[in-house]
Amino acid sequence: MAYLHQELTDQVIKAFYKVYNTLGFGFLERVYQNALFIELRN
Repeated sequence: MAYLHQELTDQVIKAFYKVYNTLGFGFLERVYQNALFIELRN
């Protein structure tokens, strides 16, 4: 499937999976938000 901004979309999805695989489950949403913000900034 092709998205309007395919490359950016791929980067965001990869960042999400990296954060989730590192932290696992069970945290509050805010923890994931902060971690994803840091990952996207890097």
